[in-house]
Amino acid sequence: HFAAFHQGAESYSIDEMVNDSIALDGVSCLACHQQSPNNLGNGHSGDLLFETDRVAFGPFVSPLSSPMLNASQYEPVYSPHISDAGVCAGCHTLITETIDLAGNFTGGTFVEQATYHEWLNSNYAADNVTCQSCHMPTLQKGQFYLAAGFETVPRDKFSLHELAGANVNMLKLMRDNAAELQISATPQDFDAVITATENMLRFRSLQVALTDLDRSADTAFVALRLTNLAGHKFPSGYPARRAFVSLVVQTAEGDTLFHSGEYDSNYELTGHDPSYEPHYATIRSADEVQIYEQVLGDVNNQKTTVLVRAASALKDNRIPPKGFSQNHSVYDTTRIAGEALFDTDFNVDELGEGSGSDVVYYHIPTQGYLDELQITATVYYQSMPPEWMAEMFAESTPEIDRFLEMFNEAERTPSLVGVDELTMAGIVGLQPTQPKLDAAVFLTSGRQLVVQTPVASELTIYNYLGQQLQQQRLPAGSSNVPLSFKRQIIIVHLNSPEGTFTRTLWVN
Repeated sequence: HFAAFHQGAESYSIDEMVNDSIALDGVSCLACHQQSPNNLGNGHSGDLLFETDRVAFGPFVSPLSSPMLNASQYEPVYSPHISDAGVCAGCHTLITETIDLAGNFTGGTFVEQATYHEWLNSNYAADNVTCQSCHMPTLQKGQFYLAAGFETVPRDKFSLHELAGANVNMLKLMRDNAAELQISATPQDFDAVITATENMLRFRSLQVALTDLDRSADTAFVALRLTNLAGHKFPSGYPARRAFVSLVVQTAEGDTLFHSGEYDSNYELTGHDPSYEPHYATIRSADEVQIYEQVLGDVNNQKTTVLVRAASALKDNRIPPKGFSQNHSVYDTTRIAGEALFDTDFNVDELGEGSGSDVVYYHIPTQGYLDELQITATVYYQSMPPEWMAEMFAESTPEIDRFLEMFNEAERTPSLVGVDELTMAGIVGLQPTQPKLDAAVFLTSGRQLVVQTPVASELTIYNYLGQQLQQQRLPAGSSNVPLSFKRQIIIVHLNSPEGTFTRTLWVN
């Protein structure tokens, strides 16, 4: 595309591309290594600025140029900008022009993906942990020497061009159809990249922590905290991609009492809303499932998967990176949308905004079962959810029909991101449930907890992970209890001979 315009073309069509052997090579080395340091990070939608001299920028001072120059006629040149995250910006910030349902341009635009801007709006940018730091990890074998026929200065911090992302399913589809797609990579090449991609998802994307909160005769209460380990939203990139939580509760005998996030034989989620599943702060039934995703809306605010029809985001609860702020200068391209805006622990913890995490509370109906429970929370990733693909597959062109055949035969099992489990003790043999204490608890603006109880009671305050924050004995009547902590969810529990009382509060 760049070469065509550089040589004077007024356009470069897809028809030209599919008949151009260089274009069909895909993203070549020079797409990164020939990018100019000028205006770095400010381009978008593939509008890149290249040096037109035959040079290739690299991270090593005084590179040995003759082998590369003789082989390719490109001279390696040192430039620090090749290690800058801005090299990734021009392709990983994509803005589309919006069209209405009749195919007319509205004059509006939509930020289809802004992975680079998500990184800018994070602690990673401030700490200079670049895209390359994760996607091109350095060789961990110390210094090395070039086999150049004579002694050269030793080098270190060689960046492995691993470039692992998250799209395991498409890699498997391409591997299994390599001959038809005329891909020259071997199955072993694909397997190596698939393994690196699975490792990226499993060990460098998300921290999953499940906490036992409470249990009554008919309900188990747990909290699931998900913390983003990536330098951008999770998931990020192309808006089809989503992550979802599967929470399974089993009896001591192995029978399933509750399953939120179960998927069927077509890998669609059971109970999924006809349009899209909302963001949940608390889940109370099996047909409610937490899905982290971006949902596109057209000019009529109806869900669409046609990118050029996207006019707004109906939902964007993808988990932000640590340090993410709604006050950042690039927030306009990285907005949170939908119910997550009103979730008091979405990207917020006791230190305030920028936690890079979300807490989902589960109130699990136990159907009268009182013995020990085994609870497992698993987060999965999907790059091609069935509902997203359905709108495209409703059309028929030679390309779509060809891809549909491959898609139906592909290995599409959701990819594992993270898992945690706990055992919740049974309540068999305990005294009958105490009656509810006729008490009242509320907060004042000065973070004073006012407790009104008819009898002397023991007050215990827990955080949302079930950790005890405060405990004291209160007399009958009204008591003011100062709180030393702020900006978190607390669980207030009163215990007395006449009964118990529990209330959940948000402390600003």
